[in-house]
Amino acid sequence: MTTTQARTGPEQTPGAEPQGEHEVSPDAAAGAHAGHGPHGYSAQKDAHLKRLRRIEGQIRGLQRMVDEDVYCIDVLTQVSAGTKALQSFALSLLEEHLRHCVAAAAEEGGAELDAKVAEATAAIARLLRS
Repeated sequence: MTTTQARTGPEQTPGAEPQGEHEVSPDAAAGAHAGHGPHGYSAQKDAHLKRLRRIEGQIRGLQRMVDEDVYCIDVLTQVSAGTKALQSFALSLLEEHLRHCVAAAAEEGGAELDAKVAEATAAIARLLRS
């Protein structure tokens, strides 16, 4: 296991089906259609919170490194690791959004689908700029 995997979780093999991450009950999907209720990430909320706490720990570690006058390159290395962890988390949320929210809007079609696709496109653009 790589250091990044230890911090952010196991990497998915391209094309591999995630292990139970995207199961949504009909009731949950109905709530999403109405604009409330569970979001795409709700089924994995505990795992996401755990992952964010790990990232938070990385950032606190950066604060300690600066406080302890650690060598700049070592600090920059950890900044890079924290950035990669956040980007990986963002991609995971984006995937869940596409699978859940955009897919539900596709079933409805029309303006709802157009709005969700525009929203997802804007989110992708923000991620690319970051």
